[in-house]
Amino acid sequence: MSSPHLDYRLSHLGQLEAESVYIFREVAAEFDKPVLLFSGGKDSIVMLRLAQKAFHPARIPFPVLQVDTGYDFPEVHRTRDAWVERLGLRLMVASVEEAIAEGIVVDDGKTPRNRLQIGTLLHVIEKEGFTAAFGGGRRDEDKARAKERVFSHRDEFGQWDPKNQRPELWSLYNGRVHAGEHMRVFPLSNWTELDVWHYIAQEQLEVPSIYFAHRRRVFERDGMLFSESEFNPCRKGEVVTERLVRFRTVGDLTLTACVESDADTVEKIIAEVATSRITERGATRGDDKFSEAGMEDRKKQGYF
Repeated sequence: MSSPHLDYRLSHLGQLEAESVYIFREVAAEFDKPVLLFSGGKDSIVMLRLAQKAFHPARIPFPVLQVDTGYDFPEVHRTRDAWVERLGLRLMVASVEEAIAEGIVVDDGKTPRNRLQIGTLLHVIEKEGFTAAFGGGRRDEDKARAKERVFSHRDEFGQWDPKNQRPELWSLYNGRVHAGEHMRVFPLSNWTELDVWHYIAQEQLEVPSIYFAHRRRVFERDGMLFSESEFNPCRKGEVVTERLVRFRTVGDLTLTACVESDADTVEKIIAEVATSRITERGATRGDDKFSEAGMEDRKKQGYF
């Protein structure tokens, strides 16, 4: 009796996972001091799971770093801390508040905290001597992210030049950097928001509760719904109402909007995302409303 045919082809998620695991291992082999940027959001949680798989049964061999605006959602911090404790990670927190107090960045009362993360992050990278920093950026999020390579070179000032990037033919990555330079690395470059949620379902990953539908006091600004908060007071004419909402992305609560939704399970979120025609950043990030090239301008300066 002939043996049944075995199919060794990977699923779509399996292919994405394998590529990301390969990227993590390449960075560990090429760079002497990497760090993983960890916000506590869904993308960085997926990165943690991928890093786990890349180095199992050993622990993840680098620290995780959060750049805290001081205006982050408490639900996200709780999830961040749970993952750090669960995996025995070394958590570093770069505080924008402390950076302002120390004169590293200047709070002029007009610049959003999200933009003050740039100087705060670059200071920590220089101070700690990190040579590579993993980020959770995906190409489907924004036009600027779609321009970026998996290995994204940053010069001695932490800046990115979109017109001077290294080729990555056949998934060969050039990790060479000079003193003072570093590399941003994006293991989720080829993932989409839908892929991320399918992976969260597959791996049964804990994510912050605000990704799921809940009742929240919100107000409308620039066509988006923002949380009522002491850090985000209403302007003239804005009215607070309670609605059933959820967040598609997390970040500075003064700039991160929510969407009306009744998706209170991962399965419902997957169904909702599958029919959406607006990217999560386009639908919910106020900092991308400043200009058409808002994200690209920030990335050139050293943003994630």
